[in-house]
Amino acid sequence: MLDPRFKAMSVAERIQLVGDLWESIADEPEALLLTEEQQAEIDRRSDELDADPEGGIPWEVVQRMILQGK
Repeated sequence: MLDPRFKAMSVAERIQLVGDLWESIADEPEALLLTEEQQAEIDRRSDELDADPEGGIPWEVVQRMILQGK
């Protein structure tokens, strides 16, 4: 069941909370074990980014767009 405190937060605040939580998880990469398929997908995406570094949108830009409702 969803904690009622979360429903009291605005969508922007909840999105920020998700980002903050994810960053706290990412700070402990050893706690996340990947399957071979997940690692292969990460490698594929990394290779794609290396081949076209300008092809993506930086996280900061995406996050700002989400928080602004765009």
